[in-house]
Amino acid sequence: MHRQHAWPEGHWNWPVHVSHKHGLRCGQMIWVGGQADVTQEGIVNHPGDLAPQVAGTIRYFERVLREFDCDLTDLVKLLCFYVNDGSVDETEFLGMVAEALPAGARPAITAVPVPYLAYPGMAVEIEGYAMRGARAEKLPRSLTQSADLSPLPAPFVGAVRSGKMIFVSAQSPIDHNGEVLYPGDIVAQTRQVMKQVGSALKSFGADFGDVVKLNRWYVGTGTVEDFEPAALACAAHFNEPGPAATGIPLPRHARKGQQIKIEVVAMLGEDGKKLPRRHVRPESVWDWTIKLPYWHGLKCHDMIFLGGQVSLDKHGKAVDPGNMRAQTRQAMMHIGTILKELDADYADVCKVTTMYEGASSHDALHDNLLIRSSFFKDPGPATTGIPLPALAYPGMIIEIDVFAMAEPDKKS
Repeated sequence: MHRQHAWPEGHWNWPVHVSHKHGLRCGQMIWVGGQADVTQEGIVNHPGDLAPQVAGTIRYFERVLREFDCDLTDLVKLLCFYVNDGSVDETEFLGMVAEALPAGARPAITAVPVPYLAYPGMAVEIEGYAMRGARAEKLPRSLTQSADLSPLPAPFVGAVRSGKMIFVSAQSPIDHNGEVLYPGDIVAQTRQVMKQVGSALKSFGADFGDVVKLNRWYVGTGTVEDFEPAALACAAHFNEPGPAATGIPLPRHARKGQQIKIEVVAMLGEDGKKLPRRHVRPESVWDWTIKLPYWHGLKCHDMIFLGGQVSLDKHGKAVDPGNMRAQTRQAMMHIGTILKELDADYADVCKVTTMYEGASSHDALHDNLLIRSSFFKDPGPATTGIPLPALAYPGMIIEIDVFAMAEPDKKS
């Protein structure tokens, strides 16, 4: 499939050379890698100051979209990582993002509080997706923000449908008075959140069987005991073979007592009919410590989704524990294996999101960025890299999530 890449003149840059570009367009999809308020030399503007960094980040985001003759009103989803030590009100943060968007922008959104970001002083990093027609025409879309879903400030909505794509904002166990439901109980909160996800899907005539990608953001410190209970409560909503899935522990959510939020992408035919899909789980790829219905990759029409790839063995034990370079190479090799089983390869990747264990430092990011970048020819896919204190399993220090696109499978 034809691809167009974007690196606007004068745009911010990493202080090392990589194959990644800031944006990539394939078909109707526009993928924008994590944008930040950084200079061409990789120096952070307004260190530690969230509000001006949000405004600067959205300006960069708009410049990338303009390279594809698109604008911020074409957004369907934003994923916002912002530094929060517990003192930032998430609704106020979302208000900062909203203020930077033009009238007519109505995306789904997920806000992820993190203790720090890749470079010292960076307070926010935002990635996202937009959609435009092949002839540059605006695409019709449907929106939902029912009382069953997490409250969001305007202009954000609970879910967006455009064509065959459905993007559901991360759902939180929060009522419309802003109160946390089942505080501290991650299993009850997971069931509540999945009920909300189901409601969002139902508003478009879809259900859990239409989900192609699932992201869980849960409070944890990198232990199996943190991971398993909520993973099982979430997995109970899916039949095997299920969607591609990623689960990431965070030190905290913004509201006291909140333990989890969950976002999904689903696909459904524009005529309301189920879309055929192909799942793969290569024998050589790792597994979890418990039985889950998720498969490592799936293809639906022209979209390919991979669950977060890591350096584990078949029993959920870290391979090369604590070794960032070895684990990065192993995760990228798993990505290649999964893509190959879906008749695709690294050249088909559109977007890479990487979570890695590390501090806020150039070295911590570049230690994995340069390796994963080397798997792509220049110009490569859009990318985002987010450091965290820990990941899901002990000794596992990187997880790499990718979206890809390829020609639809031929009907037999």
